[in-house]
Amino acid sequence: MLSVGTKLMGVINVTPDSFSDGAQLQNLEQAVARGLALKKAGASVVDVGGESTRPGAELVGALEEQQRAIPVVEALASAGVTVSIDTIRADTARVAVLAGASFVNDVSGGTYDAQMYETVAELSREHGTKYIIGHWRGVPDLSHSRSDYKNVVAEVCDALKKQAQAAILAGLPANKIILDPGLGFDKNAEQSWQILREIERLKALGFPVCVGVSRKRMLGEIVFGTTGSAGEFSDRDLPTSTVTALAAREGIELVRVHDVLGSAQALEVVRLWGDPAKAKPQLETQRADVIKLTGLEVFAHHGVFDFERKNGQRFLIDIEVFTDLAPAISGDALAETVHYGELAEKVVQAVERDPVDLIETLADRVAQVALTFKATNEVRVTVHKPDAPIAAKFDDVSVSITRSL
Repeated sequence: MLSVGTKLMGVINVTPDSFSDGAQLQNLEQAVARGLALKKAGASVVDVGGESTRPGAELVGALEEQQRAIPVVEALASAGVTVSIDTIRADTARVAVLAGASFVNDVSGGTYDAQMYETVAELSREHGTKYIIGHWRGVPDLSHSRSDYKNVVAEVCDALKKQAQAAILAGLPANKIILDPGLGFDKNAEQSWQILREIERLKALGFPVCVGVSRKRMLGEIVFGTTGSAGEFSDRDLPTSTVTALAAREGIELVRVHDVLGSAQALEVVRLWGDPAKAKPQLETQRADVIKLTGLEVFAHHGVFDFERKNGQRFLIDIEVFTDLAPAISGDALAETVHYGELAEKVVQAVERDPVDLIETLADRVAQVALTFKATNEVRVTVHKPDAPIAAKFDDVSVSITRSL
C-alpha cells in the first residue's frame, strides 16, 4: 500500500500576514486548539511558524518570531503533539527544540543563517531532531526575478545535495535529513510542476522528501485562472488533496498541508486503491512477448566526480520491452509494435542529455522513454558502467529497474 509511508504535516501560522491564514489564530488558546484539531484530523506533525516567508513579506526578527511561536510549540508538545518549528534562524530552532519541537523546518535550507547546520547537528545529537532542508534563492519576491533556471530540476537537486552534504559535514546524521524542493520559492508555476513531474530525481539523492504546495499560487491558477489571486484560499484545498494523493503514489514521505482532513481522506483513497504494481495481474498475459535491445553503447558525461562530468565515459544500455505482439503479427504492421531503431535513437538522445550523478537516475530516464511507445506495457532497463572509477579490478557495474504504465 503506497500511502503507508506518507505522513501529513499540518500548518499553524501564528503570524498576522501569512498568505493563506494570516491573523486567523489570535491567541495561544486558538493556536493550540488548532494544533490539536490537526492531529485529530490525521497530521503526524504540526508545523508552527512565527514569521511569514510569503513573497513580499518582511522578516520580523528572532525575538518577535519566538514570542509568537514558542508558547504554541511548548503547549502542543506538552499535549503529545509531534511539533516542527518553521524557521530560518538557528536561535529560534534551538529555543523551539528545547521547548519540545522534534523537527526544524528551514525553508532556506541553512543558507540564511550560517549557524543553522551546527545548531541542528547539536540538537540532533542531544534530542534526535530532524532537519528539513528547503530550497530557495533568498526571501521570495513577487516578481520571480530569481527564477532564471536553465534546468530547474537539475539545479534544485544539485543545490539540495550540496546543502545536505554541508549539514552532514557539520555533524548532522544523514538519517535526520529531509529534503524539500521549495515549490513556489523562486520558482514559477511551470517550474514547480516540472519538479513534481520529475520528483524521482530528487528522491534519487537518497533522502526522504517533503512536498509543500498547499494553497499556493500554482494551485490557485488551476482554480481561478492564470492570476491565481481570486476567491478564498480554502478553495485551493481540493487540488492540494489531489497533490497529496499523487505524492503518496510517488512514495513521498511527508506532505505539508493546511487542510489535513481532506489530505488524510485522499491518502485513505490511495490506501484502499492499493499499490498499482500489485494490481495488474493481467500484465502476465500482456507482457508475454518481449523485444530486446542490448549492448546499446552511448558516450555521455554522467557521474558523481568532476572528471567524469568533464571527460565522459561509455555507458551500455540493455532494454527489454514487454508487449503484446499479436496485433503487429496479424497485420504485419510496424505501427503496432515497438520500432527498435526509433527506440535506440530516442534512448541515445536521452542518455546524452544533461548529466546526472547516478546510473539509477539514468536507468529511470531510459525507462520513461521506452514507455512512450504505445505498444509498451512494461519495460526493464539495465544501465552498465564498465569504466566506472573503481580501484579494484571488476568486470562490470550495472543497475536494473522495471517500470510499467
